[in-house]
This record gives sequence, structure tokens and C-alpha cells, in this order.
Amino acid sequence: MNKQEVRARIEEVGIIPAVRVSSAEDALFAAEAVSRGGIPIVEVTLTVPEAHKVISHLVQNAPEVIVGAGGVSDVETARRCLEAGALFLASDGLDPEIVNFATKEGAVMIPGTLTPSEVMRAWKLGPDFVKVVPCAQVGGDSYIRALKAMFPKVPLIAAGGVNQHTASSFISAGAMALGIGAELIPREAIRMRQPDRIAELARRFTGFVSSARRQSPGRS
Repeated sequence: MNKQEVRARIEEVGIIPAVRVSSAEDALFAAEAVSRGGIPIVEVTLTVPEAHKVISHLVQNAPEVIVGAGGVSDVETARRCLEAGALFLASDGLDPEIVNFATKEGAVMIPGTLTPSEVMRAWKLGPDFVKVVPCAQVGGDSYIRALKAMFPKVPLIAAGGVNQHTASSFISAGAMALGIGAELIPREAIRMRQPDRIAELARRFTGFVSSARRQSPGRS
């Protein structure tokens, strides 16, 4: 799958599940569960032990899922993730070197930002999306709406505090997609091996996104 296809799929689905688990088996379990619920995308956070091996494991065993790396903090880590098969890279802050590296390598890049200045700096570097994190702590959907008014052409991903009560509001406010962690993949559901619970949450969140998009047809 090439860069354009990965970017288009993320735009279409509108949700990037953040996987924070303790093993490759748990990651595969989570990926299969969210995929069954209609979200064939997972972002393996680099706090996961041996995250590069987990990415490689998922790429080989869940070929229908778009696997990316989250929390990328330097170029060398980014390189290792791409070598493992990651199709997109996401960071929690803005590092121009990582964005430039990803662009050069032809990988989808999602840098993290918070302030208007950071959003502007990030977008000038040419990434595919710009993540705003953490959203909930700085005004939630009203903050995304304000940023979207300033930067109408920037595809924003809202992350940090997105839940079932706020998902629709973030999309209606102008977010292109949502980054969701434990609210979509509860640790208890991983521990107790409850795939149906995760799949149902995935269906709910995709429903929130679809509904909000239908009600905001003119949203860019």
C-alpha cells in the first residue's frame, strides 16, 4: 500500500486506534478486534515493549490492517519502525527532522502539535496530517473549531481525551480524524480477552464519526 492509499484510508475511516499493550500477542488481539469492528488501522505506541517487533509481527500476521508507529521521538527510531513495516509515523510533539525523514522516505507522517504556532510550523514541513494533542485538556472540540478557523486547509487529528461523549463533537468541529487509546481498547478488555467488547466500541466510534460527517456535509 502506497502513501496516498494509506492517507486516503485514514481519512476514510477517521479513527486511529492507539495500541498500548504489553506483548505482540496482545497487540495482534487488539488489532483483530478493532478491525472486526470496522477500523483496519492500529498505531503501536513505542512505549510497548519491543514495539518494533510488535509492528513487524502485526504486518506479517494482519495484512489487512494498516500498522503505524506512535510516540516516535527521533529519526533513528523512525527508521527502525519503517524497516519493521510501519506505514505511518506519529509523534506527540513537533520534530522537523522526523517530518523531513518521513517525507523523504515516502511514509505518511503525523506530527504532534498543540498551539497555533506549532500547527503552522508543522504544516509548512509538508506532513500528511497534523495531530493536536492533548485536546481535552485545552478546550476540547471548541479548541479544534478555533484552530480549524485559523487553518481551514490543515487536516487535523484530535487526540488526547477523545471518548464516546466527545467523538462526534470533535468531528463536527472540523477534525479529519480521531486518535483514541484506552477508550477504544480498554486494558481490561485486553486482559480478559474480550474481542466483542472492543469490536463493539470500534463500531460505536465509527458510527459517531459517520453520523457527525453526515450532519456536517460542508465540513472540509
